[in-house]
Amino acid sequence: MVNLEWYRTFKSVYKNGNFSLAAKELFISQPAVSQQISMLEAHVGYKLFNRKSKGVESTEYAKLLNNLIIEALDRLENVENGFRAKAFNANRLISIGISKHLMSSLGSALVSKFEFIDFSFHHDDALFELVDSKKLDFAVVTKKYDTFDTIQKKVGEIKQVIVGSNTIDASELKSNIKIKDFSAIEHWLNDQKWYSHNAQIPHIKLFWLHVFNKKRPSMIPNYIIPSEYEMLEIISKNTGIAVVWDCNAKSLMQEKKIQLLWNSTQMPSTDVFLLSGKNENLSTVFENIEVELKRVIG
Repeated sequence: MVNLEWYRTFKSVYKNGNFSLAAKELFISQPAVSQQISMLEAHVGYKLFNRKSKGVESTEYAKLLNNLIIEALDRLENVENGFRAKAFNANRLISIGISKHLMSSLGSALVSKFEFIDFSFHHDDALFELVDSKKLDFAVVTKKYDTFDTIQKKVGEIKQVIVGSNTIDASELKSNIKIKDFSAIEHWLNDQKWYSHNAQIPHIKLFWLHVFNKKRPSMIPNYIIPSEYEMLEIISKNTGIAVVWDCNAKSLMQEKKIQLLWNSTQMPSTDVFLLSGKNENLSTVFENIEVELKRVIG
């Protein structure tokens, strides 16, 4: 029975015209190359190489054999290399940077898809710098970066909405939203207990800017909790409202732990991107992460 390694060795000797160079290319010893060629010659019944002072010369039988097997052998090696790459990609440790406020909704969705992930939390610009300097494999960002050394693909859109605990009676608010009485809406919102993940209330300021056309909300947050998901969990057990990413609130709303108070049409969506450096070895992983994030944000 023929050994496929004989053909791999034959291909290397035929290409290099030298047993020593073939041995280096295949990471085996020169005697092993010589032995495999001798066994292949015995199997096919013809001499394939004539030794010269420097290297070897292919015989006509070797040229014929090369023409017969080269296409099939190349195809087999491509399959083998692809399989190895997928196995490597599936099991290697990958590093992913993400905002800590998107970790629970987006980052955690990747845990079930990969065996080894090293997560780190940073803001968008810091994540880009880490990917660009090859200190991170991937990053989930909400900002577009255009560089030659990175790849970036949009995986979806998220939006800021106002949510609140189930203990709140939102009937007055929703009535005012329906008739577009923004003065009454703002007054109602200002009377509530507010939660924020940041003392500078960036989400709330942005919401007020787009929806009320005001740079500075008049309300003051009662509680500052530096993780948006933890903040939502606490709201679900207490009383209060917050401006949060809809992807973070989705599961809690589905479980009826919190309620959606306002998804304003005035509030624009924000694009989410997957970012990585240019690395062929990670292309399959990139595609898998892209698919999973699209599914979650979807």
